[in-house]
Amino acid sequence: MASGMLREAGVFVGGGGPGHDVPQELAFRFGNRHGLVAGATGTGKTVTLQTLAESFSAAGVPVFMADVKGDLAGLSQSGSEAAKYHGAFASRAETIGFTLDYQAFPVTFWDVFGTAGHPVRTTVTEMGPLLLSRLMGLTAVQEGVMTIAFRIADEEGLPLLDLADLRAMLAFLAENRAEISARYGNVTTASVGAIQRALLVLEHEGGDRLFGEPALDLADLMAPAPDGRGRINILAADRLMAAPKLYATFLLWLLSELFEDLPEVGNPERPKLVFFFDEAHLLFDDAPKALIDKVEQVARLIRSKGVGVYFVTQNPTDVPDTVLGQLGNRVQHALRVFTARDKRDLRRAAETYRPNPRFDTEEAIMSVGTGEAVTSFLEAKGSPGMVERTLIRPPLSRMGTITDAERAAALAASGLGPKYDTGIDRESAHEILARRAEAAAQAAGEGAPEDREFTAARRYSPGGGSSGGKGRSSRSDSVGEAFAKSFARQLGTQAGRTLVRGVLGGLFRSR
Repeated sequence: MASGMLREAGVFVGGGGPGHDVPQELAFRFGNRHGLVAGATGTGKTVTLQTLAESFSAAGVPVFMADVKGDLAGLSQSGSEAAKYHGAFASRAETIGFTLDYQAFPVTFWDVFGTAGHPVRTTVTEMGPLLLSRLMGLTAVQEGVMTIAFRIADEEGLPLLDLADLRAMLAFLAENRAEISARYGNVTTASVGAIQRALLVLEHEGGDRLFGEPALDLADLMAPAPDGRGRINILAADRLMAAPKLYATFLLWLLSELFEDLPEVGNPERPKLVFFFDEAHLLFDDAPKALIDKVEQVARLIRSKGVGVYFVTQNPTDVPDTVLGQLGNRVQHALRVFTARDKRDLRRAAETYRPNPRFDTEEAIMSVGTGEAVTSFLEAKGSPGMVERTLIRPPLSRMGTITDAERAAALAASGLGPKYDTGIDRESAHEILARRAEAAAQAAGEGAPEDREFTAARRYSPGGGSSGGKGRSSRSDSVGEAFAKSFARQLGTQAGRTLVRGVLGGLFRSR
């Protein structure tokens, strides 16, 4: 295999040399069992991410990763003997018996803001009310109002594609709160107003760029490069990190979409996709227990779809124990100990490894140098391997950032520009509700006075009938009353329809 980065059964991670005499490999057949890459800032996590992405790509496995500092973009360019790191890399490569065959890898750049990569979008419908409520920091009551908005949009055939559509649905709820409350529970102007204010904050953070069409097609993440290597999909996240909740929610949504769309494959010979979740602590910070439980559930179930999820963070304690227990492949760079809490965290991290009689794990985690790590990978029958001190193999692609011209060339080479670079604004809830309101207003102006109670498109009768059995003109019937009756009828007959989109919505529903 190329440059020795792959072995017959897995990825060569590193090893060799005094105190590192056991080569470390990540078995392909356990690549979907999830993993952890942890360590303090400056200890070598980025190099580890880069080398793992290179190896999976060389094996034909697609990769998705977020570039939170801009220095993973170098995967798209070949390393060089002229690079300032070459001397140290050459020495390490010689120590561990690795050939430095510098090369570039097939990379596709994505960016929510559409500046450093192809725009990546989803629709409001696909995000669903639960994740959207989490993103907006809504209370349980406000989340209930959001769910009602989705329910009515679903039943009335009103596509929720962007935030303008959601805002239109919220206005509809506010104007018809009495009738809606009678059927679904209390909807107050205060709750709707709070959601609308949260929408403004979301837009200010750039959330309006995330929602719209064309939405991301997961097949484009999975498509191999022309030479058969797996494509490395890099989300430019340096700007996105200014809105950490948006960042974490987007990645969680993407995981849920992968789970929902990919077929069951059991335990494949190698992963179908490897997903690196950098700055993983953002997913769990201030997260309610219900969300953590569902993240654990998704992590447990998604591996049967052939997806390996690797959480990347500074300290293993950033990841809840219920999730940490599922991460069988681990690369632990150095942890710094300055306080009593740091010491407790170090002890907890060491206790999660299978001991090695040749050294003390706790001391090793504290003392490993840059580019060195304490590692443990799943062995036969999926049992944890003994902890080892490992020299991580050097990357073959460039370390660090790339130029604007190099990024532009990579974007052009992907062939995805015509599909994603120009947004589409098709008819959806905002336009449909505006058109109905206009038609109803016109009908109300032309109909008899007694007809007008039925002709506002913004209002409907839950019973679908009249009060007092008054007659109506045919004009009123065709616009106002027909819409009101249809709406009310669907409220009654479609009560069992799905309320939310995406697997997380399904998982959140009570069973």
